[in-house]
Parts: sequence; C-alpha cells; structure tokens
Amino acid sequence: MLQFSKYQGLGNDFLLIDGRQGQLPERVRFPDPAWVRLICNRRFGVGADGLILALPPQSEADLSMKIFNADGSEAEMCGNGIRCLARFVADVDGKTTCDYSRVETLAGIIQPALLNDGQIRVDMGSPYLDPQSIPTTLPCGPAGLPQGEFSMDGTTLKVAAVGMGNPHVVVPVNDLNSIPFENWGHSLEQNPAFPAKTNVHFLKVNGPDQLEIRVWERGAGPTLACGTGACATLVAACLLGLSGEQAEVRLPGGPLNISWPGRSGSVFMIGPAQAVFDGVMTPALMPGFSEDVSDEKQSKVVDVQQPMINIDTPIICKASQQSDRGTNVEVFNRKEQSFISSSVNSFAKLTNDSLAQSTQTQFEKDGQS
Repeated sequence: MLQFSKYQGLGNDFLLIDGRQGQLPERVRFPDPAWVRLICNRRFGVGADGLILALPPQSEADLSMKIFNADGSEAEMCGNGIRCLARFVADVDGKTTCDYSRVETLAGIIQPALLNDGQIRVDMGSPYLDPQSIPTTLPCGPAGLPQGEFSMDGTTLKVAAVGMGNPHVVVPVNDLNSIPFENWGHSLEQNPAFPAKTNVHFLKVNGPDQLEIRVWERGAGPTLACGTGACATLVAACLLGLSGEQAEVRLPGGPLNISWPGRSGSVFMIGPAQAVFDGVMTPALMPGFSEDVSDEKQSKVVDVQQPMINIDTPIICKASQQSDRGTNVEVFNRKEQSFISSSVNSFAKLTNDSLAQSTQTQFEKDGQS
C-alpha cells in the first residue's frame, strides 16, 4: 500500500507522495513510465496531470522535487506543481503559517512561500532566453529572445520561445476559441525546432496588464493551467511589447499574478494550491505488483510467532515442523488469519492517523484564511 495526496492548482492536478525520510522503495523513487501512466489515468487509475515525489535533497536545499508528466516522462519543473508541493508539505508537517523552503528541482533551486491569504508566492528564477538553454533551434530575434514563424493549415504563426527550466513557445493569436487548438498544440510540441519538445501557449492580449492563454502541456496535452507557462508568457509578451512587467495571466482554470521586475532577474508567480483528497493505493496499483505475485522467489516465508509483515510481497505463513502436540490445522488457520488481520489493521490505523493529521491541518489552515 502507498499513501498519497491529490492537490490541484487552478485545475492542474497532481498526485503527491512524501518520501523525504528516504522511506520510498526504488521502484517508486525511479518509477516506470508505464506505472505513472496507469496511476494518472482518469479511468483505470487515480487520475492526474502528473506525479510529484517529495524526496531528500542532494544539496543544501530543504527537499527535492521529482515531477512526472501523465505520459510517464520526467519534467524539469512545474509552476502549479511546486505550489501544490509547498502546500502539501505544509499540510503534512502541520504548518498553518507562512513558511519558506528551498526546493531542489532539475531546473535549479526554487523558493515557494506560503502567504497569509492562502496564496503561494514562488520565486521562479530567471528566464532562459538564449536558444541553446531552452532548447530550440529558433534564432534569437530582434526582441531579444528566440523568434520564428511556422505555417499551420495555411496560417502563418509567429512564435517566441522562453525557457523557465523547461521549454515553452508562446503564440499570439486574435481569438483563442476559433483556432484548431489541439492540432496546432500537438504539432508545435513535436516540432523538430524543439529538441526536447515544448509546452505550447496560445496568447490573447486583453491589455498591458491582462493576458489570456490556452495551454498545451508537453507530455500531458490540454491542461487547465501551467505556472511555468504563465511565467514564460509574461516574459515573452513583455519583450515583444505586448504587456508590462506585471500582469494577470488568465488560464482556463483561473488567474495567476506574474511579475518580472525590471525585466531582469527572477520571475515571480502568485497563485493558489488546494488539497483535493488523501488516499492509499491498493497493492494491485503498486508498481511491480504483478511481477511480485508471479515470481515465487519474491514470496516471504514467516513463522506465525514472528510479528512482522511485508506489504510489498505476498505472505506465506508456515507452522513449525516440530511440535509436541502435532499440527492443529484449525488452530493454525485461526492464528494465521488473526495475525494477518491485526497486522493489516495496525497498518490501516497508522495510515488513517496520518491522513487525519493532514486533514486537520487543512481545516485549521482554511479557518485562518
């Protein structure tokens, strides 16, 4: 069994697993893409846009974040995801006040802060504007960032690329509703001009301080929000002369406040993150479960007198071969069932206590907001 929580930031939802004490097995810390796809599947799994693991840091950070897209690929960073992670860690640790953490990601150290109003402010770091760092083969244009043109269904699209630790392309359009969104989004994500693929954001400018985008996320497809994408959009719009240094970026799931003070240094994002539910994955949904069941070598033989249980593998209980009274099958079976029942009940109580603590923290947090 594996305890998890589900959080969402503007409808961009994630499964979060706490492994900061180094307690997660290797198959979870380095998950098979097929398992990630299964648990993120909205019909056959739990359902989410991605999986986030909270792990011990490898540097001087407070914790490390691993994030996987719904297709099983690993992402460098995610703005909505790191807000969800910050709220999740605060809830697990029983914190209801402001807290600052240094989170180690593949995009570098990111610093989220919990604000008094329940929002989360994140220092997203400086944007990448040179083609090699994004990466893209688009040349650097007159606006100071990679720019280019693509022909799609007879329409010429002018695009600009920005890196926020992960690649983004911003496409200004006049009308977000009339474009062939999925066709253009999928085509641009897979375009050879983006060697690591790319997130795609179609942008409508409502004013210098209000931008609106539709999001096609790399490895996930259409999503309701993308935090790094909102940051990349503000940077691109600012350099293209379409917006100021601060703007509300409206996404299908809701707004984010993005600022890039002085058009240099860090981009800052402010937005919400909320708990959806806590749960426990059944053994059948655990990674490698079917292999464990079919592989007799993975089975454990335990004496009924030993108070131990291994939740990763099937259990075979075997009575002692030596007994003055002989083996009483009915007594043994009752002991076996009692042992398994008490062990599972103890595990369930431990899980419920942990879930209760998380839920209590959420109620206290909501009451102070």
